[in-house]
Amino acid sequence: MLYSVILPTYNERENLPLIFYLLNETFETHKLNYEVVVVDDSSPDGTLEVARALQKSYGSSKVRILSREGKLGLGTAYIAGLKLAKGDRIILMDADLSHHPKFIPQMIALMDDPTTKEKVHIVTGTRYKPGGGVAGWDWYRKLTSVTANFLADFLLNPGVSDLTGSFRLYDRASVEKILSQVQSKGYAFQMEIVVRARKENMIIKEVPISFVDRIYGQSKLGPKEIILYLKGLTNLFFTM
Repeated sequence: MLYSVILPTYNERENLPLIFYLLNETFETHKLNYEVVVVDDSSPDGTLEVARALQKSYGSSKVRILSREGKLGLGTAYIAGLKLAKGDRIILMDADLSHHPKFIPQMIALMDDPTTKEKVHIVTGTRYKPGGGVAGWDWYRKLTSVTANFLADFLLNPGVSDLTGSFRLYDRASVEKILSQVQSKGYAFQMEIVVRARKENMIIKEVPISFVDRIYGQSKLGPKEIILYLKGLTNLFFTM
């Protein structure tokens, strides 16, 4: 079994070596076969050079790199990374250290749980169940996240507690099927994945995670992303 971790990057020079170290440590400790697919959108801070240095150190079988011209967005980064990935299972997560790889074995265990009669297609990390949480956010970020999830839950009833989270483990065939249908951009992309998965009657399980705000770099969340999210939410409400 090969696990492909897709890491979209934009100005993550400081964070990329750290997240790769934690990923390597996690997979090696649990004796799991893995690769990391870095999808970089022409980061001006030299993230691509850092990725190439990691590839030189760990080998092209562990670090795969896709460099794209321009800042093309998170959703297309996942789609492009999936085409390059060779794994049987796909892990989507942030490269800014807000998602700790230590939760990956729990996700895998839940997907492979022998007591579950039905096949589990997606395991998603949640900040909003007992055992999960957020550290380092100010009141504005917390309010934005809680409101976004409340609106999505109220309007779409997806049955998932953290609809905007991006730390997830996917069965490859399932994520390939869903991504071919997704139309939303920005943070609404994560929401639409879950909504479409539910429509396809896919089984989704949740693992509580602790989300820690980035130490290096700046958050990508701004007014533009919030507007895109609201547009995506409205579109899904009227079309799904």
